[in-house]
Amino acid sequence: MNQVRLYFDEDAGEHAVIQGLRTRGINVLSTGEATRLGASDEEQLEFAVLQGRAIYTFNVGDFARLHKEYMEQGKDHAGIIAIPDQRYSIGAKIRLLAGFLHGRSAEELINRMEYL
Repeated sequence: MNQVRLYFDEDAGEHAVIQGLRTRGINVLSTGEATRLGASDEEQLEFAVLQGRAIYTFNVGDFARLHKEYMEQGKDHAGIIAIPDQRYSIGAKIRLLAGFLHGRSAEELINRMEYL
């Protein structure tokens, strides 16, 4: 059972959330750290696939479309995790993500789109 590794989309890359998850032992890579700022959603998802990372985003509409396209084309991704309501506090986002990931394996998220 492999641990889920996250890739934070540019719009969701709040430093405090990343640090909060890291202190809980969650492996997180941001777009800035990956030097991928400004890449398209398609490119971000492709990068996440190559890295074996589930992507975390606020961009529900575009990533729901990309998920559908991947499924229709028989392509795999390591998971898409979206928080539709960006108004959650930093602490709430950390709790939502950490709670969701607790006890889940990377294999369980393959080709899934999850809304928190």
